[in-house]
Amino acid sequence: MNPKIVAALYKFVKLHNYLELRAPIQARCDELAITGTLLLAAEGINGTIAGTRENINAILAYLRSDARLADLPHKESFAQGEPFYRMKVKAKKEIVTMGVADIDPTVLVGQYVKPEDWNALISDPNVLLVDTRNDYEVGVGTFQGAVNPHITTFREFPGYVKKHFDPAKQPRVAMFCTGGIRCEKASAYMLQQGFGEVYHLQGGILKYLENVPAEESLWQGECFVFDQRVAVGQGLQPGHYELCYGCSRPITQEEKNSAKYQAGISCPHCYDSLTPEKLHAARERQKQVELARERGEKHIGATRKDRNNKIENTDA
Repeated sequence: MNPKIVAALYKFVKLHNYLELRAPIQARCDELAITGTLLLAAEGINGTIAGTRENINAILAYLRSDARLADLPHKESFAQGEPFYRMKVKAKKEIVTMGVADIDPTVLVGQYVKPEDWNALISDPNVLLVDTRNDYEVGVGTFQGAVNPHITTFREFPGYVKKHFDPAKQPRVAMFCTGGIRCEKASAYMLQQGFGEVYHLQGGILKYLENVPAEESLWQGECFVFDQRVAVGQGLQPGHYELCYGCSRPITQEEKNSAKYQAGISCPHCYDSLTPEKLHAARERQKQVELARERGEKHIGATRKDRNNKIENTDA
């Protein structure tokens, strides 16, 4: 089986007719057997999609045929098998949800730092290094010395900044995320809050892992991704995590050895919070998954809330 191309993309750009774009983009993706998720909003486009080499090229050409998206950047990696179950094109208020009005990276944004220059920046003791991702993502891997805000959604990031950071004491800030979109929007917010110098990693962690040699890397662990690969390591090679289908958290082999782990049902992160009703529903779902597997069929409901299609970021 030839590996699928996984293309992560985003662009902040004025798309005032984004509602009208949804249906034709969905139709073209379906024609090309593209899977994944694309988010459209007045502020731009964001998503991660997968398909054959030929079809990924075709859908990117289709998107770029819109003059506003002519320079739409994307990053590629590979997946053995199908990383997504279906294709969804969604219209949203924001392509990455911060929930703060008047944040516009096309007007005000931090300074992009290429992966090759990132180590020098974050090695400066006067630079505050901040991981803008969710807590469970940080647990899989992060940069040495990075602040973990311990947030569960990107909406919580502004509140954390106001409570813990001071522009007068920490004027120089460097931020990063999986593919660049969250820290780009966060950089606009930080500048609005009065921070003097704000930097963010261009292309995100994925581009860093792709471009920076392992012997020079300051990355520790693996990088969580929003598809069936769960995590990737140096050189974007598949990682060692799996997904708990009970709570959608990444889990290690050690956690799978726990008595609280039941395949497709629970793990140490969620076992104690599951009600009898939820446990029953999870067991019934897993039974259907196993029956479908025995028949050689794909069970679309195998992942809770389509975690593989969830893009709070894809973070592209």
